[in-house]
Amino acid sequence: MPIIGKNVQNLKITHKNNKIFMFSDLFGKYVVLYFYPRDDTPGCTKEAKDFTELKPEFDKLNTIIIGVSTDTLEAHNKFIFKHNLNLELLSDTNKTLCEFFDVWVEKNMYGKKYMGIERSTFLINPTGEILHEWRKVKVAGHAKILLESIKKQNLS
Repeated sequence: MPIIGKNVQNLKITHKNNKIFMFSDLFGKYVVLYFYPRDDTPGCTKEAKDFTELKPEFDKLNTIIIGVSTDTLEAHNKFIFKHNLNLELLSDTNKTLCEFFDVWVEKNMYGKKYMGIERSTFLINPTGEILHEWRKVKVAGHAKILLESIKKQNLS
């Protein structure tokens, strides 16, 4: 399903303390929206730490970083505290965002098939349009590659 060019302005999900998180509230900024399988696993922890480390540089490019998984808000809070993360993490327990971005896929581990998040990242412009997508992301160096890509596009 083509995702580039779609607009996220009407997307919203229930967030902290049953508040509604609305993408339209982010207008005027670029958004790096990254989907990851599970809090506090080695790859997901490295990815979150890498984005946290580079956050000041993303900030200079008028870019917000938001991570999404199907973990609960409580799990997110523990993950953030344990690893001193400086990121917004959304809990998509109903898979609203996962389905919109087509990242909820069948996976296969050691011959066992199951449904889960395909590690993916999306760049959204200040009016809510999806500009770029990175699918089947490899964690090592991804945050840096994404930062360099944004710099090359002169998005700030």
